[in-house]
This record gives sequence, structure tokens and C-alpha cells, in this order.
Amino acid sequence: MRFADGSASGWLKKFGVADDLEPANNTSVFNYDQALRQARKLARGEADAETEIIATGFAPISLDGALTDYQGDLEARGASIYNASGLRRHLSSQLLGKPVALLDAKELRKWRDGLLAKGLQPSSVVRYCKSLRATLNLAASHDKRIQNADAWKAGLESLPDATVARNVILGDRDVSRFVAAGYRVDAHFGLFVDVLAVTGARPSQAARLLVEDLHGGAKPRLTMPRSAKGGSKNRAARKHERISVPITPALAAKLKQAAKARPGDAPLLLQVIGLPWGGSDDYREDVAAIVAALKLDAKTTLYALRHSSIVRALLRGLPIRLVAAAHDTSVQQIETTYSKYITDHSDDISRAALLHHAPMALADNTLEATG
Repeated sequence: MRFADGSASGWLKKFGVADDLEPANNTSVFNYDQALRQARKLARGEADAETEIIATGFAPISLDGALTDYQGDLEARGASIYNASGLRRHLSSQLLGKPVALLDAKELRKWRDGLLAKGLQPSSVVRYCKSLRATLNLAASHDKRIQNADAWKAGLESLPDATVARNVILGDRDVSRFVAAGYRVDAHFGLFVDVLAVTGARPSQAARLLVEDLHGGAKPRLTMPRSAKGGSKNRAARKHERISVPITPALAAKLKQAAKARPGDAPLLLQVIGLPWGGSDDYREDVAAIVAALKLDAKTTLYALRHSSIVRALLRGLPIRLVAAAHDTSVQQIETTYSKYITDHSDDISRAALLHHAPMALADNTLEATG
């Protein structure tokens, strides 16, 4: 095999012999047409027969191997491996088995559009496309024989309007109902949801809490791990950073009881329901069931608890800088994302500032100028 620049691929696969001395059987002995079809299947990652790699170089990496390398790279950089493990669940075995060097724009575009057809939100599809591009770029950086970067640049192009905010804001009563429903699903899951509702943390942050992050006393708090957002340099610096977040005495008591007899470096929250960054995403079904039972907006996810916490703090008059710090985000991000929701949910506050007065009596429905 040769690439467009004329360089040899450096690898061969032996899958049978020619029909020069015995009849073709399309299994171990092939005629020309059969051999051609089998070679194409091997190149596309569709063949399941055992093959022999002749030692003329290393075989080109498949998408499956590239994804494994990408996950290892994420771990080494302290980033979330869900960027790889979550993506893998949306890739077919046929696509995973195909060499990266043979991927084309048409099949990648078909895969991207297929995620939309399955009902995923455009923003989720864009995240998966970004992860796949990162996977393929890493593979290409390791093997200069991979020359088809234009294929994933075109096939995984971003979707329009994918960044439009679709945040769901819940009122305090609905947040409390959501937490109570979480406890009915499972005690550990309920405690996890409770922490998200009280602190407004991202699920990935709460999952990294340790027993030693719980601080009791008259003003209980959690030292919340910071998120791994930002570039690779920021991730390395932020990986072990924590911010102080106040919690209620009631939640502190529940956490203390749950952490009883466990060492300080043990996880604080024992989630028995799978979490997306840990491999399984079964908890999504439980969240969907809660949302349906409570008759909430169908787009409600666990992130609604974070969005609601931020809006609640802003409407209570907390300075925006303090709200941003407590939720591990920026003032700019809050102003960009939540301005609309502050207006939508500030009716009572706005009404308190209205001028209430008794209109003056008008004689003969006329106004007389004075001065």
C-alpha cells in the first residue's frame, strides 16, 4: 500500500495464498477477485479472520487503538478520561476496527449526523466530535503515514447553534423535590444529588471529594476539588486545588454519617449508580425517570442543580464575583450564560422596587401646569 505522497505504508498482512496450485475456496485460497474483496475488508476493519503481520514495519493504528492511546494521554495529563470512554460507547465495532489512515469525511459525517438522529443534543454531538478530532490528531502526530487530517476536519465540522445555552433553572421547591426523589432511588445517589443541589458543583467535582474534604463545626463546609477545565497547562496546576464551599448543617450531618469509619483519603461519596466519567452512564435513566415523575422540563439534567444554585445566589444579592468563585467559574461566564435567567426569575425582586403611589385626583379630567 502507498499513500498519496508515494511513500510506502511499511506494513503487509498475509491472509491466504493464491489459486496457482489448488482451487480457490475464499477462505485460505483466493482467486484475484476474492483476494481483492478480502483486502478491502481488512483495510476497512471488517474482516474477522486471523491474519499474519509480516515484519516489514508496524501496522497502521486502528481507531480503537487510537482511542486507547488518547485515553492514556488524558490520564497522563490529569484530564477526564470520559472524553475517551464516553466517545467509545458511540462508535460501532466496524468504525473502531478501521485504520485511522483510511477514514474518510463521508463516513465521519454520517457518524456525526447519526448521533443527532439518535436524539443527542447538538452541544453533546459537538463535544463528541471534538474528542474524536483530538483522538485522530494524536494518532496522526505519532504516525506520519496518516495523511488524511482533512477527512476529520470536514467530516466532524461543528454544528450551527450548538453553543446556544439550554440551561434549565429549577425553583427551590423543585430542587428539594428532585433531591428527595434521588434519595428514593438510592441512598448514595440521593446524597450525591444533595451535594450538587447545595453546593452547585459540577458532578465531576463532587465525585472527587474525599472524606478529609468535609469540615464540620458551626459553619460546615467542603473543600471542593476544582474542575479540570482549561488547557493542559491549567489542568496540571488545578488538578489538586480546592475551594471552600459552605454547606448546611443538615447535609454535613448526613455526610459525616456516610463517611463514618473511613480514612481521610477515601472517597466521600460512594455512588453505587454509574457515573459518566467512571465508565457507565446508567444514572441518566434514573435522572430521566425522576424528571418524568416530577413533570419537570424534559431537558432537565443533574446540571440543572448547578444552574439553579448560581441563579439562586445571584437573586439573593450575592456579589457576582463571590458567586463565580464559589462555583469555580468566571464572572464573564456567569454574565454570558445567566443574564437571561436572572431577568426571567427576578420578578419578585423587580416588583419590590416598583413605585406604588396614589394617583392625584384630576379636576374635569384636565392637568394644570404649575410653575
